[in-house]
Amino acid sequence: MLPDLQLNDRLRLRKQHPCGSYEWIVTRLGADIGLECLGCGRRVMLTRRELAKRLKANLTKRENEQQSNPKTDL
Repeated sequence: MLPDLQLNDRLRLRKQHPCGSYEWIVTRLGADIGLECLGCGRRVMLTRRELAKRLKANLTKRENEQQSNPKTDL
């Protein structure tokens, strides 16, 4: 399944970038997805299909879900 992304989403990829970071931010959407490494600032372009293979987690969606669904003790 191809990922549903938005600009400025934080992504964690499966393999480590040579700078040591696993986290990237989405900078461009289209047929190709633009990503910027949060460790060194390097920019790359990946096809949606290639990104789907490399993607481990969308950290932005996880953060939003935790904020919108606060745990309450009854």
